[in-house]
Amino acid sequence: MAEHEGLLAAAAWLVWIVPFAAALTMPALKRWQGRVPGWAAIAGAAASALLAASLLPGALAGGEVHAQTSWIAAVGLEAGVLADPLAVIMSNVVAWISLLIVIYATGYMRGDPHIVRFWFWIMFFVGSMQLIVLSDNLLQMFFGWEGVGLASYALIGFWYRDKKKDHVGTEGRTVLGMLDYYAPTHAGMKAFIMTKIGDVMMLAGMFLIFAYAGTFGFRELVGDTAWAEAMGAQGLLVPALVLLFGGAIGKSAQFPLNEWLLEAMTGPTAVSALIHAATMVKAGVFLVARLGPIAFALGASGLLADQFFEVVAWVGAITALLLASQGMVNPEIKKVLAYSTGSQIGYMMMAFGVAGLSEQFVDGYTAGFYHLISHAMFKASLFMAAGSLLHVVGSRFMTDMGGLRRHMRKTYAFVWAAGLALMGAPFITTGFWSKDAIFASVFESGSEWAMPIFAIAVVTAVITAFYTTRMIGMVFFGPKSEHVRKLESEGHGIHEAPLSMWVPYGVLAAVTIAIGVMGLAFEESLHHLFGGYLEESFGIHSPHGEGEHPALPAPLSGLNPVALGASLAAFGVGIGLGYAFYVGRWIDPARFVASNPVFRGMHAVLLSRWYINAAIYWCFVVSPLWLARGVFRYFERTAIDAGMNTGLERAVGWAARVVQGAQTGITQSYLYVFGAGLLLVALMLLM
Repeated sequence: MAEHEGLLAAAAWLVWIVPFAAALTMPALKRWQGRVPGWAAIAGAAASALLAASLLPGALAGGEVHAQTSWIAAVGLEAGVLADPLAVIMSNVVAWISLLIVIYATGYMRGDPHIVRFWFWIMFFVGSMQLIVLSDNLLQMFFGWEGVGLASYALIGFWYRDKKKDHVGTEGRTVLGMLDYYAPTHAGMKAFIMTKIGDVMMLAGMFLIFAYAGTFGFRELVGDTAWAEAMGAQGLLVPALVLLFGGAIGKSAQFPLNEWLLEAMTGPTAVSALIHAATMVKAGVFLVARLGPIAFALGASGLLADQFFEVVAWVGAITALLLASQGMVNPEIKKVLAYSTGSQIGYMMMAFGVAGLSEQFVDGYTAGFYHLISHAMFKASLFMAAGSLLHVVGSRFMTDMGGLRRHMRKTYAFVWAAGLALMGAPFITTGFWSKDAIFASVFESGSEWAMPIFAIAVVTAVITAFYTTRMIGMVFFGPKSEHVRKLESEGHGIHEAPLSMWVPYGVLAAVTIAIGVMGLAFEESLHHLFGGYLEESFGIHSPHGEGEHPALPAPLSGLNPVALGASLAAFGVGIGLGYAFYVGRWIDPARFVASNPVFRGMHAVLLSRWYINAAIYWCFVVSPLWLARGVFRYFERTAIDAGMNTGLERAVGWAARVVQGAQTGITQSYLYVFGAGLLLVALMLLM
């Protein structure tokens, strides 16, 4: 038994160590610029995935692996891995989706002259994310946290020569005087700086808790809550938790630190899939999933933590609606998917936040994590499919596509499958079940904020179905664009993506539908697993089971009728409007917008990103630079250069000349002055 536990502990360590080791081997493979580095990356990702899978049986049985080793002995800190059900499921999501993305990237990045650098950062990225997931304490997690930030900076700006084809945005377009057109290097720096704002907040929250608890360990923080009582008495508990959540806001691109996400699309599409599906943006969600039960358990003990959950819920709700609305009008396919990512993560935050405001914590917690799993699959599939389209068409704009379904039948089918999951197509997709679970948890929470948040969730679902149908319609339906016709006239025929590219996103699209068919049973299994985990680890009890609703047919009796009706209505309205405008083409969207001043104004606001991005540049880039230039011109040049360098310089020069004049070089003169000084001192003493 002890030997078996030792093997599982070793596997938990190796899940994140192996990708790092694979990254370190990449420079040695530089001489083989062909397929060897790619095969090495696949081997490293596959080994990590198999190691993660070896932890599943124990986790599904409700067990955990917790192993520690000495780290910073001076302050009694230990490094460790915590492979509980939460971490093991998340680790497998990261590992297996990352493996498929790595396989996809071998085709997508073929022939790139900097492929070794690409593979180094990809594997470093995967290792850092697994370190976040499996760490047993906040400080060790923070090392992985910074690792994914560094890797994302390097990968977003991977094409650092800033060629026009690698930019995002429309060349020459401005918003409030700010250029809305970004180079890879600018985008990478923007992501790095904006996420660092959240990282600083997280660091402050970590050390504030450490000052009272004397530990960063998750298990230790739950085991003895005296630190929380002390912080609560001084009004510091909620601020510390909100500061930690600040890290999640930055990494998961939630409002108001969401504006880096759009520019992150300058990276290779394989990077976009990795950032927006398995890693980076999910890091913030996982942090909330780690902290949520601790905060709820503290609240159940009489310590007020409701404000923390209110912040989480409202940040998620605002982000979900804000980013979804912008996805309705953007012409770039990867940007539409990026908006969708931030919006769907808003749903997850909404679920975790509402869970803490409800007695039925397990329901909201399960719904949020179910949507995390669901989103990781269908969004990775959609991003990789978008990469195939970019490869074939050579443009990121959907207006340069059109009519592609006849030439890319596999991609067309897989985009529909994954797109339906994103839209929440009823009963056959994971997206429907996970989104319905979120609707139900919000509606049944009993919170004072339940109804406004529920309304936001439903409106966001309508918009999601609309912009997804719009994307599919613009890409695959209607006549071929002028750009496509030009390509064909030049002999560049439109064709299906190669096998190494379409198989990974095809697998994920198929799994999305397969799990969707058994979606309610999968949700119940997840609910049972997390119910046991939360009760065993945090003492959080589920007050009731899934419950039954007699008004619904027997197979659906576990669903809330209001939530179910809202899900069906949102899907129907959204896909209906999208079909009318972009698939059936019964209404010309350009004429529709142009003919109505209200819609024309809304379109301008949404296309300009609610002017938030431009306002950020004015407030935090342009204005500080103006201030710095003003200080330089009117203080340094006037007060320092003119005052100090001119007035003071003259005064010092005059004094120097006086002193210089006294230096005669005649010994008798010096003796005379010395004697006069002694006489003056003697007279002063006699007075």
